[in-house]
Order: sequence, then C-alpha cells, then structure tokens
Amino acid sequence: MSAVLTGVGLALPGVATPKDLLAPVPGGAEPVDPAARIGKKGLRFKDRATQLALACADEALADAGLLGPEGLTVPGETVAVLVASNYGNVDTVCSVVDTIAAEGTAGGVSPMDTPNASSNVIASTLAIKYGLRGPNLMVCNGATSGLDAVRWAAALVGARRADRALVLAVEPDNEMVRRLTGADRIVDGAAAVVVERRAAAAVRGAEARAVVSSAVRAGSVEACLERLAGDDRTPPAAWFGPGGERGADSSLLPSGTVHHTLADTFGEASAVLGVLQCAGTIGWYADGGAGPVYALAGRDGDDATAGLALLAPGRS
Repeated sequence: MSAVLTGVGLALPGVATPKDLLAPVPGGAEPVDPAARIGKKGLRFKDRATQLALACADEALADAGLLGPEGLTVPGETVAVLVASNYGNVDTVCSVVDTIAAEGTAGGVSPMDTPNASSNVIASTLAIKYGLRGPNLMVCNGATSGLDAVRWAAALVGARRADRALVLAVEPDNEMVRRLTGADRIVDGAAAVVVERRAAAAVRGAEARAVVSSAVRAGSVEACLERLAGDDRTPPAAWFGPGGERGADSSLLPSGTVHHTLADTFGEASAVLGVLQCAGTIGWYADGGAGPVYALAGRDGDDATAGLALLAPGRS
C-alpha cells in the first residue's frame, strides 16, 4: 500500500493527544463538550454523535494541515470522507419510530429529526461542513467497522479516487445504545485519522505520522496475525488488539511485544476501536516507538476479524 497517516483527531474524555492513549485514562473524566471546542455554530439540532464527529474532524483536518483559518487548504474534490459508526443515530431512529407507532403517521415527527434519521447523516454532515467533495462512505458493519474504514480509505486513495481521506469513527453514550449493547459503559467519543496517498502528502510537504503497510480480514485473531506477519513471520514491536490469553499466547506475539488494549480503557468502543488503535499507533511512534505495529478488531468466526499493519514514518 502507498498510504500514510498525516493527521489525527480525538474527542474522548480525558484524552488530549495520541500519546495519552498509551497510559490509563483517569477515571471520572468529563464528557467532551463539542461547543467548547469548536463553538456552537452548526451544532444546533445535531445529535450527539454528529456533534462529537464535528469536533474530532476539525482537529484531524487541522492537524494534517488540510484546514486553516480560511477553510480547506486543498481542493475539496481531493478529500474523501469515510465514517464508521454502528449506533451513531440510533436514538433518533428509535424516537422517530416510537412517534410514528404512537400516532399512526409520520406527521408528528419533528422536521429537525428527519435528517438525523438517515444512516449516513454523520458522513454527509462532515462533507457539507468542510466542503469535502470526494467519495463519501458510511461504514456500519459491527466491531470491525473502524479498521474496515481505514482499509477502504487506503484502497480508495491508492486507486486515485481521491488524494486523501478523512476517516472518522464515533459512538455516543445514551440509554438506547446501552440497551442495545447491554454495556454499562460506552466510549461516548470519536477518533479520526487522515489517510493520504504518499505522493500527494509529499507534494504538499505533509508529515507522515505512520505508514499503512497492509490490511487483512480473517476468521480468527490467530489467522489475522499470521496473514499480517507474512512469510517472514516477523513479530510486531507493538500491537493494539483483543485482550485475553488467545492473543497474548500467540507465537506471533512474543512476550516482549508491547500490548495496548484500548477497549478495556474506554468500555464498549464498537466502531471507534479500529480508528482509535490507529491514533494510538501514531502516539506510540511519536513517543519513540519503532518497528511494525498490528491493530486488530472484531471477533473470531465468519471472517469477522480485521487487521491492519502499520510501519514507522519513513518506512516503506
């Protein structure tokens, strides 16, 4: 792959920079206030997930040098948008359904809720807000959604459908999400990275924060690790993946491998996990880490585990 990560944005309680993801996040951190970060303009009537996404996207685009005081620094058609979220607007959808069921007609649905009931509302809102006119995709396919979005972004820029892509994942914490997931703690946050074709990044002098080496899908954690390791079976220097003995005991992950389990830190992360792992990798390299990093998300069975291998800046 010829893609690099050139920007990162985070909208998570207790987290200010990618390096913060490498250490335990303090308990009891205040929820992210999007209005305090980017102002109230444009947030009215937006659901929680979209507000978090806007705050996160603003940071990622600026960090990559794509957003300045006057707006985008590159043509809008060169920037794609890929958003991963499994529960982003579920509270709005359920509210609309309940209203229709109670009244027997859609007439009682607020016109302010109607746009938010669309599954791609987050991705389309980001495109409209920042003038991003490249391909636009919403990924809602379970635990692998975040890494799948990064994988598709790398394929998209590699195919020259766009020069770069904003990849963002977000999940809100509300009563409906807790009811559907059965979890008592939801991430209530967003993470974003900018995936850019290496040549396009070089033209504008953008700093590569990590290199996307390969992306795979497999039916188990072990199979995913084997495919990422390749024929030379070189183990990673660090990995962000499932906790537990299955991963820790793998022959492809020796005892010296640095292991970060972000899911344990933030609770139910769902679609956010994969993009959060990429942000954590950027933090690891910024903190002096070197060597390949593996990110894994999903579950065993039915090709439901996704993996991504990243390399340090400057590596091919």
